Amino acid sequence: MATEKRTQGEPVPAPRRSSGEAPPAPVARRAQDRLDAAFALLTERPLSLYAAAVLRIGYGLLYLVFLLREFPHRDQIWGPGAPWTPDLARQLSDQTGWMTFLTLSDSRVFFELCYLSAVVTSALFLLGWRTRAVSVLFAVVVASFHSRAIYMTDGGDNLILLMAVYLVFTACGRRWSLDARRAVRRQKDAGEQAGRIGRVRVARLLSAGEPREHLADARRLVITVLHNCALLVIAVQVCFLYGAAGLYKVQGGMWGNGTALHYVLNLQLFRPWPALSELVDSRQMLVAVVCYLTVLLQVAFPFVLLGRLKYPVLVLMLGMHLSIAVLMALPLFSAAMIVADAVFLPDRFYRTLGTICRRTLGRGSGEEGARQCGTPPGSEPGLVPLQSQPGG
Repeated sequence: MATEKRTQGEPVPAPRRSSGEAPPAPVARRAQDRLDAAFALLTERPLSLYAAAVLRIGYGLLYLVFLLREFPHRDQIWGPGAPWTPDLARQLSDQTGWMTFLTLSDSRVFFELCYLSAVVTSALFLLGWRTRAVSVLFAVVVASFHSRAIYMTDGGDNLILLMAVYLVFTACGRRWSLDARRAVRRQKDAGEQAGRIGRVRVARLLSAGEPREHLADARRLVITVLHNCALLVIAVQVCFLYGAAGLYKVQGGMWGNGTALHYVLNLQLFRPWPALSELVDSRQMLVAVVCYLTVLLQVAFPFVLLGRLKYPVLVLMLGMHLSIAVLMALPLFSAAMIVADAVFLPDRFYRTLGTICRRTLGRGSGEEGARQCGTPPGSEPGLVPLQSQPGG
């Protein structure tokens, strides 16, 4: 069969589809487009860097304050003189699998050194110094102190433990940290040094740097995926926490008839200010409304995160946690939940908040303000070059 000759540049006709072949389904095409968009969102750049920084600062500050507050009682809670003795802690660790470095020795000096190391680690994690390594140490510290006295603290340290483990996989040192300031400084110095290098030297560096570039791209991809997945896990964890708490409340009769808060306000263990508790308890209609509203907010929380309704819900949640901290004397638990809710706020909110703070404090704006908040000038919001982020 003779083949047809086509002139150069003549368009090749599209292949004809047989009568029995069906065109691609639009539903499948839309599904493929959504999968491609989700994959790009997961791998292109780290998301919510400011939210991750807020989580780092919040939980680092919380645990630092927690350790300093319990400093006079440290021996009764975690030390060799605690009612829950080191031998009992070792037996529990053998059963649960939780390990703690506090039971490696019964020496008082060893315990004091461990406590001092925990305080220093929390402070460094708060400041964002060498965040990649310090985040691992912070998770080990929280896990060790939690498993040493698992029956001696309230529920707030459970959430801090989970978040400390999740934050290990995030790039929580990219914003508002000492690592971010150092990265800006290094980027500036590298730019000045590159201008003084000759053309021959630049060509040699480029020819020898191709394998390093591929390695840096792979490293950037891994860190970005881990960061985004960890933030997703944190958000899902908070949603599960609220949803499970709301569903458990629905099953209780006292929450159904609106009297649960009445009994809570009359528990002697959770009445730091009895007069205030009695004042709130005297408003029966208010107590019933707050009771029903609490259940509604917790059950609906996972379903309102995709719209603008999440902002008033987060404000109501903030009020609920502040009320728990004041009326029930559970500040650590309430503060841990408030910090966890910060993961749902977008980066533009934190950037606006940072701008307002700089204007309030009378600091500079533009590139100078970006350097002060740890953001390289001229970079895309939410994305910092990985080479300039040694601390994570």
